[in-house]
Amino acid sequence: MKVVTRFAPSPTGRLHVGNIRTGLHNWLWARKQGGRFILRIDDTDLERSREEFVAAIREDLAWLGLDADEEDRQSARFDRYEAALARLAEAGRVYPAYETAQELELRRKVLLGRGLPPVYDRAALALTDTERARLEAEGRKPHWRFKLDHGAPIAWHDLIRGPQQLDPALLSDPVVRREDGSWLYMLPSVVDDLEMGVTHVVRGEDHVTNTGLQIQMFEALCAAPPAFAHEALLVGSEGKLSKRLGSLGVEAMRDAGIEPIALLAKLARIGTALPVEPATSLEPLIEGFDFASFGRAPARFDLEELAALNARILHQLPFEAVADRLPDGMSADDWAAIRPNLRNVAAAADWWEILHGHVARPAAEEDRDFLAGAAEAAAGLDWREAPWPQLVAALKPERSGRALFHPLRLALTGRDSGPEMGVLLPLIGREEAVARLREAAGA
Repeated sequence: MKVVTRFAPSPTGRLHVGNIRTGLHNWLWARKQGGRFILRIDDTDLERSREEFVAAIREDLAWLGLDADEEDRQSARFDRYEAALARLAEAGRVYPAYETAQELELRRKVLLGRGLPPVYDRAALALTDTERARLEAEGRKPHWRFKLDHGAPIAWHDLIRGPQQLDPALLSDPVVRREDGSWLYMLPSVVDDLEMGVTHVVRGEDHVTNTGLQIQMFEALCAAPPAFAHEALLVGSEGKLSKRLGSLGVEAMRDAGIEPIALLAKLARIGTALPVEPATSLEPLIEGFDFASFGRAPARFDLEELAALNARILHQLPFEAVADRLPDGMSADDWAAIRPNLRNVAAAADWWEILHGHVARPAAEEDRDFLAGAAEAAAGLDWREAPWPQLVAALKPERSGRALFHPLRLALTGRDSGPEMGVLLPLIGREEAVARLREAAGA
């Protein structure tokens, strides 16, 4: 059986870290198994869905490198859902209900007030044809509910949570279609998974009850359900569900200078027994993906940890991976020199100015004579050999330690810290280095 997974975001906003993680895990499993990954745009809510968000979803997945083998739109499949509803109606597994939202909410409050679970009482099933005709004559349109089979517990083996069981008698018959004719998530998802051959569904643990309901829908349509894996939800670094995560998306990550592979490396491993490690490609993430490694505890997403991981990955990225985002003219040698001190690629522009622009930083009074001497020493070096060790050797009789190195670094780079001077100085060059030292000395 060929593995088929799917990612079904709603185009009502940008992707955020929670659904990116879900999409990534579906993608990783499909790629590890040599299967197929489907992008399914859940645009059944025509009022809230926006084409700009469809485009944004495609753009975000492309930036992350998560390629889809197929793309489908649920809005193009309404006829398939109609056909499924008709089949279920013929089998007595869906029924029309006429309660308004206000009536249902009142019943819910009454049940809760009595200490009872707010389960729908199936009052609509007791309506006669005459009563239904009267309600429709009053202008009421029905919503449609799926009739759960209360005969036996709903059971399945979850790839992360292990054996699962739900008592359908404690659940309300789910609404599958609203009174305005629009579809809710439940039935279209089942129809699509069935007709697209989806074998595995990876999603958040907040869908566990939905899975139980949908398993009965698969069975009512005479089909075997896919395998399910429900992963723990993301939480913020403070240990509680963080509202910030809901708005933290790819756009914000790009603006913050986060590399796509850093975000993927983080989201692939948090919540598992595997360590979050720097990666420069998706291959190790694919190879290491294993449902058995997932834990049940909430997965903690920390922005500071992501930034630190991003820096570690950036320090390993080859010039070719970033060349199109570097200042024009920056060479592979330039990149190799400044890479260990960057937290994001955008910061390379500052070091470009340090390497190839002009830095002017007047020195403290007590360092000026020393720097004047350093300028003369630098002018006399053989720059075909490593100039920094030569310069240090020439100045050591006068100073040592921090008193030697710190004023030289400030004068040559304008910074208190940075890459090794032995790497930087040849890139700065003889003429500019001498000019900076003389200017710092006030000459």
